[in-house]
Amino acid sequence: MKLIVGLGNPGKKYENTRHNIGFAVVGALADKLGLAWRESARMKSTVAKGADLILAKPATYMNNSGFAAAALLKYYKLEPADLIVVHDEFDLPFGKLKISTDSRSAGHNGVQSIIDQLGTKKFCRYRFGIKNDLGSSRQAEKFVLDKFTADETKALPGIIDALIDDLLKSGE
Repeated sequence: MKLIVGLGNPGKKYENTRHNIGFAVVGALADKLGLAWRESARMKSTVAKGADLILAKPATYMNNSGFAAAALLKYYKLEPADLIVVHDEFDLPFGKLKISTDSRSAGHNGVQSIIDQLGTKKFCRYRFGIKNDLGSSRQAEKFVLDKFTADETKALPGIIDALIDDLLKSGE
């Protein structure tokens, strides 16, 4: 059983922002697999469950994602090695994907929260690049909460599909 947690912030205000790419990816994956979402206060998340895959969108807001990740792992009796976290990466160009395991947060508060709550870095991360030319001139904290540009919005479905294919292979 694999747990894929897409990081983001709940609420309409944050939809289609760079910081919510994790939510977009797990949402598209649930759609592809025909999985239904349900809210779970116990797991501090919205959850979609398949036969051998659990998808989650934490309801804790980005900077407290670790509380949801820890609750999900405990509830499903999984280990950090069963966890895949999908999140935005400010230091990578838009659309570039980097997969890492056992690495530091690199300043990502949501990832740091997970490391802090689990007491380990030994989980898999799918880091989705969000940086563009504007990202070089804007403060990171503001840039990640911006909506994608029109060109990025057009490119997202293909990039997300490729990421989903890779996620599904990793779960086999």
